[in-house]
Amino acid sequence: MKSNHADQIAESLEQLVFKGEYEDGQRLDEIKLAAHYGVSRTPVREALQRLVMSGMAVQIPRRGVFVRQPGPVELLEMFETMAELEAACGRLAAARMPDEGLERLAQANQGCKDAVAREDAAGYYLENEAFHQEIYRGAGNSFLQNEALRLQNRLKPYRRVQLRFRGRMAQSLAEHEAIVAALRAGDAQGAAQVLRGHVTVQGERFQQLMASLKK
Repeated sequence: MKSNHADQIAESLEQLVFKGEYEDGQRLDEIKLAAHYGVSRTPVREALQRLVMSGMAVQIPRRGVFVRQPGPVELLEMFETMAELEAACGRLAAARMPDEGLERLAQANQGCKDAVAREDAAGYYLENEAFHQEIYRGAGNSFLQNEALRLQNRLKPYRRVQLRFRGRMAQSLAEHEAIVAALRAGDAQGAAQVLRGHVTVQGERFQQLMASLKK
């Protein structure tokens, strides 16, 4: 339950940062947040660590945790890097992913379909995360897999929030279908191209969403 509370608090804080409720460099007070959310300090501490891991906050020894808003250039560079990592994973997975990996990928994609039917953006993101992790695993390169996982975690709040756009989940699902088809066909270049575009669109849409939130 504590971890669940920590996840909920982390997501709430992410949204507040996106909306400008917390300014860049502002301290996130553990005691005040615990009182605000009606929980002990433990889940708040865990939530703050999630923000630190994702890069939305920075921890300064003996001072606390402070909001860190990446600039648009840094954010664009992260999405560009993620797109290339995913493309590399897709290219290798087209040749190396075993049948059981393709089956797990299809199952994760079915979970995405079910989430779209429920109009459940949070559920979609969880299944989407599993979908991409299967591709990282299927690349058969543990170093590349770990780098992709690391940046996936870093970009988690930004990739999740872009699903708010009307019609984005359905579009993302259509892109998933193209990815699965390319991997099943062993089409390395096709898989790389679709995955690169899939992630790059997320970055562009996030920039649009940030602009709308600032307004």
